Amino acid sequence: MPLNKDLVGKEYPPTTTEATLDAMQNYARAYNDENPAFFGSNRAGGIVAPPMYAIVTIWASIMGVVGDQDLKVDVVRLLHGEQDMEFIAPIRPGDKITASARIASIETKASGETLVLELNAKNQASQKVNRTLFNAFIRGGGKGGSDAKVAEPERGEPIVTVAQQVDKDQTYRYKEASGDFNPIHVDENFAKMAGLPGIIVHGLCTMAFTSKVIIDNLCGGDPVKLKRLRVRFTRPVLPGQVITTKVWPDSEREGRRILAFETFNPEGRAVIRSGLAEVAL
Repeated sequence: MPLNKDLVGKEYPPTTTEATLDAMQNYARAYNDENPAFFGSNRAGGIVAPPMYAIVTIWASIMGVVGDQDLKVDVVRLLHGEQDMEFIAPIRPGDKITASARIASIETKASGETLVLELNAKNQASQKVNRTLFNAFIRGGGKGGSDAKVAEPERGEPIVTVAQQVDKDQTYRYKEASGDFNPIHVDENFAKMAGLPGIIVHGLCTMAFTSKVIIDNLCGGDPVKLKRLRVRFTRPVLPGQVITTKVWPDSEREGRRILAFETFNPEGRAVIRSGLAEVAL
């Protein structure tokens, strides 16, 4: 059954999440990040959350939309297609983050449908902390034909290349820290029933791995300098794989350095394309 396009523009009631120190640090550990900014008690300016922890504070809002019976989302056929996150202000321990969601668009493609949600979050002082575009792809029920594929440009030699080990238990740890309990990430039989090769790593976990690459190598280790991260998920990552992220310079504008990146599996096939990061100068 197709998604209900009459709901485009619908806004949902806000949800509020308290950002505790334990939750922030558990999230960092869930993607293997021991950055002192998340753990150092004597850090100037105090401890901050990993930028990708923002997903924890908006997850209830995302689930509120996906669970809307009038929208008619078949979660078994749902895959995460793209994610675009702007990190407007850091989240700190004790913050109360209120998130709101609306359906930005629903489009029919050749092999399914896309559902785009816009989420905005602010802290207890009404300061905006992040803005997110969450793009889901619902397999099947498309209009036939083939979706146009955009070739990635030739970028030359990367300025940064980083290999990262995805642990065998990564999906179980990330599930608990993120609140994303989709069984395709922890249940082998369910994943295969959904047409997947087996358990796959959360797309947002892979995205968190790439955030570490950018912060460690292009932000001088300071997570507050990461202002935006955008990815297109093109292939599942499997537990136990080594992923390699390559980063290229793009441009500079409005006090930010713009970077392009892609992430590859051990076979050299892209798991993330069209990666974009914006870093404060």
